[in-house]
Amino acid sequence: MKKTAFRLTALVLALATVLVLCAGCGSATTINGVGIDKYTLVYDQDSPDYCQRAAEYIQQQILARTGVEIPVCEADSGTYDHEIIVGKSDRGIARHLPEKYLKNEFYIMAEDGDIALAGDYFLIAAAAYYFVQTYIPGNAFRSEVPEGISTHTPITEQPNNFIFLIGDGMGVSHTKLFGTLPMPGDVPYHDGEDVFYGYYLPYQGLVYTYSLSGTTDSAAGATALACGVKTFNGYVGKDENLENVQSLTELAASKGMATAVMSTDLMTGATPAGFSAHAEDRDDSDDILACQRDMMQKNGTIFECGLHGTEEYQEDIADVLERLEESENGFFLMYEEGYIDKFSHKWNLEDTYASMFRFNQVIGMLMEYAFYHPDTFLLITADHETGGLTIDGGEPEYNHDGHTNADVPIFAYGQGAEAFRDYHGENVDIPKTIAKLWGVDDFGA
Repeated sequence: MKKTAFRLTALVLALATVLVLCAGCGSATTINGVGIDKYTLVYDQDSPDYCQRAAEYIQQQILARTGVEIPVCEADSGTYDHEIIVGKSDRGIARHLPEKYLKNEFYIMAEDGDIALAGDYFLIAAAAYYFVQTYIPGNAFRSEVPEGISTHTPITEQPNNFIFLIGDGMGVSHTKLFGTLPMPGDVPYHDGEDVFYGYYLPYQGLVYTYSLSGTTDSAAGATALACGVKTFNGYVGKDENLENVQSLTELAASKGMATAVMSTDLMTGATPAGFSAHAEDRDDSDDILACQRDMMQKNGTIFECGLHGTEEYQEDIADVLERLEESENGFFLMYEEGYIDKFSHKWNLEDTYASMFRFNQVIGMLMEYAFYHPDTFLLITADHETGGLTIDGGEPEYNHDGHTNADVPIFAYGQGAEAFRDYHGENVDIPKTIAKLWGVDDFGA
């Protein structure tokens, strides 16, 4: 009897051992046959910060999904048996990636148990997100990254968050200043870029800017972009009959979305006012501030303006994004760089260029955010062009001391942004297109 019980116990233990071993075989966590815990994430020590952030993002996601924490190291710290190389590098298999990257695309390469991810500028964030979503599906998996080099575009999802970026006074030539002038030596907020980041977004075009007064001012231009109506110069959030017209900020709030208005200009500046107030005169600060206080009280709209002259503006943006993310219904954020216009009025090319650099860094930061949060719609445009800036033979030159009727550029990214592919149309149609994504077909009517 005792022998029978002993044999039964031994049989149960043996079966349990087999089941555990089988379960272990089925839940092995590997990429290309290599245990996930055998990899080291590597980035080049001379690469920009966004490469390090991409490596750390992959590390955090692997830890959250598998419970395994793999190290993140700089390339000069040594060599490792199996590496995931993040960003441009002369190390290992990354040397075989293209020297010239394509805009709007990134690359993933696998060979002999190593992996490399690369993409120009902030597209490395899209590569990191794609890698995690595609090859780290859960807490136990066997993923296979195809051998050789594969080319991909960023993942996009149904938009929940909307970011509207406005370069006040920014014409096409302003975006072409990059690479034509020496980099401003006293600008603390650049990564050595020689291109306007908007050109890395997939959908691009041109926008008409005239108002009912003819050449637009910033008030009528902002009202067109915010409310979808043409109006007379000087009017803020009002149509030609001085009737209040709803802005995208107000519409978003009515949909339960969190809202924010940010600018390097003051709260009462024409563009922030166009997205948050109604006034017969753009200089009526009392009326504008009263509207804005009402939006703060009723809708919780966040205002962060007057950012010119501070080096902490990126921290302010990160803080606003964190607050906006608390909303379960998504958010709408308008950000304006107001000093492209102010310096172009003065034909101050050096400070105009510095303002473009600052705006470019904001664009890059929010592009990176969108690549990590693919339910984000991102759009960049301008209210008008200032200064009649031209670039002839690489030499920038102002030709006008005020606003012009020149078409301004538009750049867009995200699901629904394909409406702006090769766009050449009215500024009032931009907010109408966004409103349609929110299920509103008669916005601006």
